[in-house]
Amino acid sequence: MAVPKRKTSPSKRGMRRAHDSIRPDAYVENPDTGELHRPHHIDLKTGMYRGRQVLKVKEKI
Repeated sequence: MAVPKRKTSPSKRGMRRAHDSIRPDAYVENPDTGELHRPHHIDLKTGMYRGRQVLKVKEKI
């Protein structure tokens, strides 16, 4: 079984854990409607992606 030769310093431990934090989700505002959506995802309210209609939106009854 492998055993570390030296104790990991708090600095090295912190550097390893630097990318483990939870970040808030990123949202961008649609310039046409003002709706918030995830970047690089389809705006589900309008069905638009990068200026093109890619999804038919159902009308609410």
